[in-house]
Amino acid sequence: MNDITEALIDAVTDACGRHPSPETTVDGAQWNTRLWSALEQIGITLLSVPEERGGSGGDAHAAAAVLRVLGQHCAAVPFAETALQAAWLLSSCEAELPEGPMTAAVGGSGLTLVRVADGWVIDGQLNRVPWARIADHLVVLSGQHVVVLTRQEFDAEPGTNMAGEPRDRVVIRRNTLSESRVHELPEGCGVDERQFVARGALGRLAMLAGAAQRSLEMSLTYASEREQFGRSLDKFQSVQHQIAAMASEVLLCRTVAESAALALDDGQSWELAIAAAKVSAAESAGSVARIAHQIHGAIGFTEEHDLRLCTTRIWSWRDECGAARGWAEEVGTLTLAAGADDLWSLLSDNV
Repeated sequence: MNDITEALIDAVTDACGRHPSPETTVDGAQWNTRLWSALEQIGITLLSVPEERGGSGGDAHAAAAVLRVLGQHCAAVPFAETALQAAWLLSSCEAELPEGPMTAAVGGSGLTLVRVADGWVIDGQLNRVPWARIADHLVVLSGQHVVVLTRQEFDAEPGTNMAGEPRDRVVIRRNTLSESRVHELPEGCGVDERQFVARGALGRLAMLAGAAQRSLEMSLTYASEREQFGRSLDKFQSVQHQIAAMASEVLLCRTVAESAALALDDGQSWELAIAAAKVSAAESAGSVARIAHQIHGAIGFTEEHDLRLCTTRIWSWRDECGAARGWAEEVGTLTLAAGADDLWSLLSDNV
């Protein structure tokens, strides 16, 4: 980790400490407007986008470091969607980057984009779009085109994940867009649905690592304060073994997230790194959540205890941008495609 990344982590940690709780509710969803403003003041909401294209510079590894801190604080902001996906799509076609929070989605079969005489017509729906109801702009990848919609140009029907974060159904009713709102991706730029999903998966990996770290910290605190049979829980050998197991799984979550980010920055052989990391982190973070609740007992499930903020996010994020089973199948597909002769190269190139 270089000095710039460490400075980013310190700045984001300080911002999260100053603005710990959401103060704004939009259609029942909490989001932390003051924290988002602080992140904008730091200048990192467009992190991983080159400066010459209107971003903050940096790379996916730096963005993952920020996301780990945000996951550790259960921050209610659409940083991954804005910095890793929406801004990346727009910068890939050298489009202007709008201000404010953004979200992004792949058009899929439920959406049509048709050229007409005076521009384009977009129509259809998108399911489970993160933070759609609070985003100022929605960026859609439709084939080889990137579409920018303002908040007034689509309806967001509220939905949530297990943690209560917005995962909304977006409805677009035959909106006519000017040529300037639809951007064609340059030939050979490499932007496609697979890489879009991979960047979303990286965001979830980094936030998982942060939430797992916070779960460990809360478990350590609780075990040192809660007494049973005349001594604190952390004096029992069985609890010590559980905490040691948690610590190893937390380290694994962080390691695979960093490895996936470096592979994505490298741009050559990121597929296996992302897939393997998503499988490993889903298993490890799930174990962290399970042990954390075992240590806390019934109180960990209650509304007044903050552990649920971490564990419900862990359970949600591990299944978003592809569940572990789907990514495990991807690992198998890549392995079979490499064959016996190239298997070692496949593995060693992703170390």
